Amino acid sequence: MDRSPGGESAKSTAAEDPNSKSALVRRVMSGHLTWAGPLMLLTGRSVLVIAAQAFVVFLYWLRLHTWSWKAGAPWWSVYGTLVDIGCLGLMAVYTRKEGIRIRDLIGRPRLRRGRDILLGLGCFLLVFPFFGFAAPVASRLVYGSFQPQLYPGLLAGRALPFWAIVYSLSAWWLLWSPTEEMAYQGYVLPRIEALARSRWIAISIVGFWWALQHSFLPLILDWKYVVWRFLAFLPGVVVFMLIYLKLRRLPPLILAHWPMDILATLITLQF
Repeated sequence: MDRSPGGESAKSTAAEDPNSKSALVRRVMSGHLTWAGPLMLLTGRSVLVIAAQAFVVFLYWLRLHTWSWKAGAPWWSVYGTLVDIGCLGLMAVYTRKEGIRIRDLIGRPRLRRGRDILLGLGCFLLVFPFFGFAAPVASRLVYGSFQPQLYPGLLAGRALPFWAIVYSLSAWWLLWSPTEEMAYQGYVLPRIEALARSRWIAISIVGFWWALQHSFLPLILDWKYVVWRFLAFLPGVVVFMLIYLKLRRLPPLILAHWPMDILATLITLQF
């Protein structure tokens, strides 16, 4: 065994989490990590959400020769996969530039004795109430009523073909939750923290864009809707970020995120 200082340092570096705060700071200092990647993912996911809805609207236009932005709104639990594919592609490009793998963003699962499963359940029980309480409060602030305007047929009561319902309940959430967690938490949040040298600057920037993304899924052209959705999601995403900065691993948070997306799909579809 090499007991020299150099050997110990090399062993320590090899064993270090590639997504740890110290590793990210070193890549910032070496120039391998810049603002380009984090800012691209931070804003790009919202752009991809809008572009995916526009793609569905375009398909409607090709088929029916009528243009309606609302026509694409109900399909968010289908076209969301296009958003995930785009985000995964961007993360693959920028993690490669840093010399790490995209799976390094997730962290090592700890499944022994169901540790991550139990931790994920705890995270769900901790975070979900923030979304549950924030939605009616945000509605009161924006609409003047604790009962929000749910836009029947667009956001809630969505009538989709049978295949789209099956896809929404079986495949969409499986990819959406981990990709969203990887993008905002595994990739963007710790990198902005390292670049800005401030945890709270990172939380403020990422929290704003992560909450805003939910105002675009789907995008309904009503400013009250956009503000309501933003305020409804902001507290929950901030709590999610605080948990991640404590754990520095995504498996429990992905497990906590899955039931939220499943529930969101169930309560918004028309059966």
